[in-house]
Amino acid sequence: MLEDVPRDPFADDPNDPAAELGEPDDPEPLSVAERDEALTDLGDVEVFRSLLEPQGVLGLVLDCPECGEQHYFDWDLLRGNLRQMIDNGRPQVHEPAFQPDPSDYVSWEYARGYVDGVIDTEESR
Repeated sequence: MLEDVPRDPFADDPNDPAAELGEPDDPEPLSVAERDEALTDLGDVEVFRSLLEPQGVLGLVLDCPECGEQHYFDWDLLRGNLRQMIDNGRPQVHEPAFQPDPSDYVSWEYARGYVDGVIDTEESR
């Protein structure tokens, strides 16, 4: 499913700065529980996108536990990262969003609440 992920901006570049790092180690495969969780997340992202993208939401903002900052992911990048993790055990390295407008992104919790609200509204009809 590599067609689902953004292309490496340094692919085939002889001056790729990451070349000095050598080839990455083969990642450990995801456990069954981790894979199931990633598949659930992927399904959630598809539902979030189908309901929120028509409202002008470009993607999700996620808190990074490693650096403590927020990272902005558009729908395609988020989907591609999850597919890459499911298929290869880790997400592909990617460029962060360039000067994202925070008002174009919502948190996972907001997206989940929005979906729950849509479901509740449909069920009460």
